[in-house]
Amino acid sequence: MAIGAVLRMGEPCLLAKAEPVAQFNTAELHQLIQDLEDTMQHMNGAGIAAPQIGVSLRVVIFGQKEPAAVNPRYPDADAVPYTVLINPKLTLIGDKIENDWEGCLSVPGMRGIVPRHLKLHYTGFDQYGNKVDRLVSGFHARVVQHECDHLDGVLYPMRIRDLKDFGYSDVFFPNQDVQDD
Repeated sequence: MAIGAVLRMGEPCLLAKAEPVAQFNTAELHQLIQDLEDTMQHMNGAGIAAPQIGVSLRVVIFGQKEPAAVNPRYPDADAVPYTVLINPKLTLIGDKIENDWEGCLSVPGMRGIVPRHLKLHYTGFDQYGNKVDRLVSGFHARVVQHECDHLDGVLYPMRIRDLKDFGYSDVFFPNQDVQDD
């Protein structure tokens, strides 16, 4: 188990465009995936991107391995299948935008209302080089957009339209046990 230190907003690696993965099914790539998985599980994340642990590669993971598992940070959200997504390409579908709360492991203790496309098609590869190709909506689409933003140096506060909708989790949700992101 290798739990990585999660970089926080302001770190240069989080603001840079990540490099594509050139080789699949390597020991280094498998170790990166394991480090991401261990870190995400340890922090109860819905997803995590390689730049968040200081690796500037186009690699994200998200979702839960157990189909019925509920993420403690997003207990009311639909389950998202565990996915390794490398060198992703997103195609936004339609004009329907949904505004909803987001948090981020790199922006601890804060939440904000972020507009995201409700539907999207994403493609990419898993760590073995197998094609990943899905049409998704709702929370699944939100998570993919959030994580893939990290690969382009974008953190969710940069997408917030009104900064009145951005602040500390315990202020916005004083009666809830909202975990520190």
